[in-house]
Amino acid sequence: MRDALVVLASFERRACELCNRVNLIPSLGAVFALASRLGNGVFWYVLMAVLPFVAGRAGLITCIRMAATGLLCTCVYAQLKERIRRPRPYHAVDGLHTTVAPLDRFSFPSGHTMHAFAFTIIATVSFPALGWILVPFTLLVAASRLVLGLHWCSDVIAGAALGSGFAWIALRVPVA
Repeated sequence: MRDALVVLASFERRACELCNRVNLIPSLGAVFALASRLGNGVFWYVLMAVLPFVAGRAGLITCIRMAATGLLCTCVYAQLKERIRRPRPYHAVDGLHTTVAPLDRFSFPSGHTMHAFAFTIIATVSFPALGWILVPFTLLVAASRLVLGLHWCSDVIAGAALGSGFAWIALRVPVA
């Protein structure tokens, strides 16, 4: 088991270094930095504010599900980060180029990715046409966490899995 963990840690370090090279290309680094900033919440808050006006009751129900799931995601990732206390890649790997400051101290799981997957699943199940915008944006947000040197691959994978799971739960809870 220990050998497997050593191999995994080595893979994550190499993957992190490789992804971070993209951040050295100014135009690409700027795109990922923008995706990260929008993924802080602005993009999602605007979507939640607009949905009830554009789609009426169905938009309001979707907005309520997204907001409730967002609160759940925030509580879960904050607890996990504080308990696991995994250092961010730029603290552990020399030479990583970071251009965006993290919102908190620890890396596991990726809260940006968790929220992005949760919100995208909820919104696109209700409004499939939004998938053309939300899926690429979500993938860009997830990739930004790696490119910017803020998360390990396993942080992003865990965030995606947790966010997806919470979204599917939220979709099964009836909203009156």
